[in-house]
Order: sequence, then C-alpha cells, then structure tokens
Amino acid sequence: MNTFKKIYCRIFQTCFRIALPFLPYREPELIDGFKNVPAVLKKHHISHILLVTDSGVYKLGLTKPLEKQLSKSQISCTIYKDTVANPTSANVEDAKDLYLDHECQALLAFGGGSSMDCAKAVGARLARPHKSLSKMEGILKIWHRLPLLIAVPTTAGTGSETTLAAVITDADTHHKYAINDFNLIPDYAVLEPSVTYGLPPQLTATTGMDALPHAIEAYIGRSTTRQTRSAAVEAVQLIFDNLQNAYNNGNDKTARHHMLRASYLAGTAAHKKLARYADKEANPLYPVPVLWGPSKLEQMYHLVQEVNENDRNRNSEHPGKAA
Repeated sequence: MNTFKKIYCRIFQTCFRIALPFLPYREPELIDGFKNVPAVLKKHHISHILLVTDSGVYKLGLTKPLEKQLSKSQISCTIYKDTVANPTSANVEDAKDLYLDHECQALLAFGGGSSMDCAKAVGARLARPHKSLSKMEGILKIWHRLPLLIAVPTTAGTGSETTLAAVITDADTHHKYAINDFNLIPDYAVLEPSVTYGLPPQLTATTGMDALPHAIEAYIGRSTTRQTRSAAVEAVQLIFDNLQNAYNNGNDKTARHHMLRASYLAGTAAHKKLARYADKEANPLYPVPVLWGPSKLEQMYHLVQEVNENDRNRNSEHPGKAA
C-alpha cells in the first residue's frame, strides 16, 4: 500500500471510530430458539412471513421445526427455497414477487450467508420498489426501513446474521457487487443449536475457526472500542471452551449454542470496527504464510492474557471445575 493510500485509510478509520456512536448501527436482538419466534412476530402484528432458504437446507428438513411452531400460532409461512450459492438478481426478484403475491409482512432468512444476502436484497427491493438492485450498489443507497427481517444462521462462524451488507450477482452480466446499508442489518437473530447438529466435524471446525479471526481483528484493530474488545474477548473465550466439544460431539446442545453465540459476538464486533480484512485476503493468499509485526503480536499477547485472566477468575469462583 502506497503512503498516500495508507494515510487515507488511517484517516477514514479514525473518522469512522469517532462517528460510530452517532451512526444508526444496531445489533440484531437475539431470539433464543424457534419456540420464541411466534411471540416476536405477534408482537409486531405479523401473520404471514416469507422464509428465504436454499434447496439443501430445505431438503434436510431443517425448516420443519420452525414451520411447526409458526403453524401452532396460526402464522402463515411461504417458502422460497431456490437461493443459489451466490444469490443472483433473478433470485431476489423471484423471492420479492412471491412475497408480494402472498401478501407477506416479514422476511425470515434461514441458512448461510447466501440465503441471508438474498433475503436482505429482497427487503431492499421492497423498501425501494422503483430502484433496481444495481442502482443500490455501494454504500447507503437504500435510505428506507426494510420489512421486519429475522435471520436464522445454520452454521456458527460467518456472522452473516449481524452484517449490514448483501452481496448479489447480476443474472445477466454476472457482475458481483455489494449493497451496504444500516437498514440491511437484521432486526432479530435466532440462535437455535438444533439446526447445527447435522454439521460434519470438518465443517464444524472450519466454520468455528472462521469466527476466530473476526474476533481477533475486532480486538487488535485500530478502530477498536471498549464494546468491541469486550465482545471479541467473550467470543474467543466461547470458541476456546466449546469448539472442541462441538467437533467431538455434534449433538452437544450447550457447545453448539455457545458456538452460535461466539459467531454472533465476533460478527457484531468485527463489523462495528470495519474488520474482516482477513476474509477478503484469505482466498487469494491461502498458500502464502503471513508474518505479523511486533505490534500485532503484542496485541495478540494482551488478548490471550485477558482470556487467561477470565479463566483464572472463573476457576477461582468454581474451584471444583478447575481440574
């Protein structure tokens, strides 16, 4: 990075850090399990939702428990299950038409990042019906509130349920672009461990380790705040305590729930401080070893020290568990 670009980036980060308390950034409110979703919808006077997912999640039957809970509460659920791995503008338009045809009142994204991106983009089109998706590319182009949006992550790692971005591929030109707006942040996130029980050990490990750099970047970055550091430390602690258990026993409800919470905390912390550079660089640089300078290693040392201090405090409070 040349000197002028580096100076520009540092100034931008500093200005963002100062402005952060005044920006309309919000964290999705947590819903603990499917059983509590109907009550939230009824609180908002919603009787019909569009559930956006992909064919793999749908075929595995992961949406069935939620569908049953909604049915018990007389809440209708229309399902769009054709989201592809990199959601296209055609996916978004089809789901939007389904939403309007069935007179839905809210969106529920169920799955990984692709389903969430698709649902967010559907919300953007509903909020700005006369503006095409391509015209929303960039930053702060939506301006209006979306319909109520609930996110249900089916893996613990990406933190997509916390982000203000949706990445869409144009179905005609194949141009891939991001839409970034505070209005895209989901209103609620559902942490339901049962949807992660079927994840194989390797996927459990890789997604769990995906959350770790989010938390580390949120802790050591230049735009860090007391709040992001606190969330990052808790996320690292949860990953340290639970990832191995989730890997060894996929049906360990406690470990699965704590990993979902770790992913959520790491995601909120990382996005509040403009982190996730590692994500953006990881694919092209994967085979290349990366060396950290002394300042970053010192910050990592402080993070490890804080996690260890938490461990010591916890063991002193519960000496029987120290062994």
